[in-house]
Amino acid sequence: MNSPNDASAHPEPVDDMQTDYVVGQDNIEGSLGPIGFDIHNRVFMISAAASIIFILLTLMFPETAGSMFQSIVSFSTGTLDWYFMIVVDFFILFSIALILLPHGSIRLGGPDARPEYGYLSWFAMLFAAGIGIGLLFFGVLEPVYHANVSLPLGITSPFADGALNADAVPEATAMGLAGTYLHWGIHGWAVYVVMALALALFSYNKGMPFSIRSAFFPLLGERVWGWWGHIIDILAVFSTLFGLATSLGLGAQQANAGMNFVFGLEVSVTAQIIIILLVTAVALVSVWRGLDGGVKRLSELNMMMAVCFFFFVLFAGPTLAALTGFWDGMVTYATEFLALSAPFGREDDAYRQAWTIFYWAWWVSWAPFVGMFIARVSRGRTVREFVLAVLIVPTLFIAIWMGVFGSTGLEQLYASPDTSLVKQYVIDNYNPELSLFGMLNELPLTGLMSTLGIILALIFFVTSSDSGSLVIDTITAGGKIDAPRPQRMFWATVEGLIAIVLLIGGGLSALQAGVTATAIPFSVLMLLMCYTIMKALNSELRLLRAR
Repeated sequence: MNSPNDASAHPEPVDDMQTDYVVGQDNIEGSLGPIGFDIHNRVFMISAAASIIFILLTLMFPETAGSMFQSIVSFSTGTLDWYFMIVVDFFILFSIALILLPHGSIRLGGPDARPEYGYLSWFAMLFAAGIGIGLLFFGVLEPVYHANVSLPLGITSPFADGALNADAVPEATAMGLAGTYLHWGIHGWAVYVVMALALALFSYNKGMPFSIRSAFFPLLGERVWGWWGHIIDILAVFSTLFGLATSLGLGAQQANAGMNFVFGLEVSVTAQIIIILLVTAVALVSVWRGLDGGVKRLSELNMMMAVCFFFFVLFAGPTLAALTGFWDGMVTYATEFLALSAPFGREDDAYRQAWTIFYWAWWVSWAPFVGMFIARVSRGRTVREFVLAVLIVPTLFIAIWMGVFGSTGLEQLYASPDTSLVKQYVIDNYNPELSLFGMLNELPLTGLMSTLGIILALIFFVTSSDSGSLVIDTITAGGKIDAPRPQRMFWATVEGLIAIVLLIGGGLSALQAGVTATAIPFSVLMLLMCYTIMKALNSELRLLRAR
């Protein structure tokens, strides 16, 4: 009989999720002249070939492509609206459960792991990669549009009778802001929580490849390294490509509109293509410098410039009205949260289908990209700290930003409805890419601040392309995070080209179609991830208690 002090009486706990798979074992390594490569032979080849075929077919048949894209948008937002609402609501409930359950004390990377980045750098990278161009494009547009046109939960527009009805302004302003916070708040970040947590757990705690397929090991076992896993990773590549292409296309449209507003540059698809090509060239340089030398520094620069831009708008505009609007919007967001999240019994189709469903699809489409990026920079955090930070910090930052920008635009609109450029660009003629510049037109230093807005949009553009190419390269390199840089540059180029062909093939509707088409199958995978995350957390908890 073994004594209680005998080591054999207390054997070392064994992880029940172990594999003999070695990261990169299925890769092809070599060189093409001076260019080295290290690629997963199937995932890379199929993803690259399909991307190139898509680019060529869209260029060859733009009208057919445009019609097909519009059909995809109509089906996704009109027929599957209930599905997307339920899925994203479930992700919030799942995230709350992770905070409350004992599993929240588990540390990403093991009990001895510690964060690689301080809070400031961590938040800066999360801010730049996870939010991107949307702050600038939608910051004025959404609050103004929702308060006057799309009307969430059936509120009355202040312009319902043609002339301005001042009595309807307070409710419309608060609900317009609340509707905006819904799209950029914890719903979307709960999507990122699921993806990032799955990647971090299976990579850092279970020692598996840093790839989407690893999260499905509890379901598929060793088969996850075969064709089932190839299909999952290929879906993740396309989801990332089209999610990024949408942001890049919107960024190019806004930069082009800003250059027209400030410098008189013609607004055209040709100009937007040139902008995409130039910014992609800059992104290639950042990609070459890597995570710390490129993405981290660009993210920190982006954050500093964005903060300066924000404070200028806050203090140069109607400061009290901006802060009051932000607060009233937050209160309404909290009180109407359940009603805004409800999938059924709604009559606000113009708001819910045209806006909310597109956003939920966009967040899901971005999940592989942003989730993998968040996981890359979050090693050492506890699950509870991770979930709380990812849900709350970006939501508050976005709410403050959009509350101030949106309230400033709304104040200008209601103060001078006959001359307001915000009204002209958002309500009368709907030029969404000009909404920011319409608001800046009524503040001091219009030319200077509009130029800064253009620069910010372009840097967001570069940061998103840079971060996305790092993520796609990791997936197509079999989970390796140190693959040759030319591969990352290849994917940065492909991202830019897909954004270009989507603009050619139908503009905004094509961008929306690319997102929703990939979000439908990927949302199913993310629901399965919730199950595998709990399996991994239960395994980690058993190991901790056995030690």
